[in-house]
Amino acid sequence: MKKLILIIIVVTAAWQGFAKYRAGEPSMAIEKIVAEVAQDTAVSLPARQFRCDGRTHCSQMTSCAEATFFLRNCPGVKMDGNNDGIPCERQWCSR
Repeated sequence: MKKLILIIIVVTAAWQGFAKYRAGEPSMAIEKIVAEVAQDTAVSLPARQFRCDGRTHCSQMTSCAEATFFLRNCPGVKMDGNNDGIPCERQWCSR
């Protein structure tokens, strides 16, 4: 009987340790994915500040980062007259 109780305690402790270990893995995987996506996009961290709210013209933007976010993520914008992927070249994104 004592051996059975000891085995149950050991198995329970091992199970809890494994559960804690596995709980940490998705968190790390998500952080790695976010870091990779942030490296692959021109608008990484500032994009979190912006949201599509109906603005469509360069005169309604406040920065190149904002205009770029709108061009890439929001429908119906009118900020890239020559279709080169750079919005608001006369106002915000002169390169």
